Amino acid sequence: MFERSDDVLIAQALKGKKSAWVALVKRYEKGLYNYALRMVNNQADAMDLMQDTFVAVFKNLQTFRGDSPFKGWLFKVAHYRCLEFYRRKRPMSSIDDVPEQEDDESSLCPEQELFSKQQSSELVNAMQSLPIKQKLVVELKFFQQCTFEDIAQQLGISTNTAKSQLYSGLEKLKVKLNEQNISFDHFSKNINKGEVGHA
Repeated sequence: MFERSDDVLIAQALKGKKSAWVALVKRYEKGLYNYALRMVNNQADAMDLMQDTFVAVFKNLQTFRGDSPFKGWLFKVAHYRCLEFYRRKRPMSSIDDVPEQEDDESSLCPEQELFSKQQSSELVNAMQSLPIKQKLVVELKFFQQCTFEDIAQQLGISTNTAKSQLYSGLEKLKVKLNEQNISFDHFSKNINKGEVGHA
């Protein structure tokens, strides 16, 4: 069956075709929800974050210029919504100092092949110990498979900072997983080879 491109669906949605917008939402809602769940580690908050993102994107759909993929724009909006979530949660704290302690986690759908389903779930739990900036970089590089250039653009940082945040975050994850007797060997080999996501 022929699948309409994002650009076609966006053009149709802007002309008032509701089914085109619904198709866009269905295409990305699972990935966006899983992203939100990894960021906030709470199902209700993740659902709210996903819905807020889609509402914001719909309201601003006419501003999408199409010079970069729609998916990147969608997740950039989600990124800002995530930062707003943490600012509301701890308005007097540094964004890097916000602890993530809630554990309302359900298993992720296997989006990556480096870990088994159980290990993926453990990785998500371990990610909650990371500062939000490192968590975002790990999310974008490992789960979304963004390039360092994409990450830098989305987060408004340099590529060197993106790399530094990634490797600092991964080192912390390694320690956290090793503490729980979870193998990090295969993942660490890929890190050393620079094969996490796409360089």
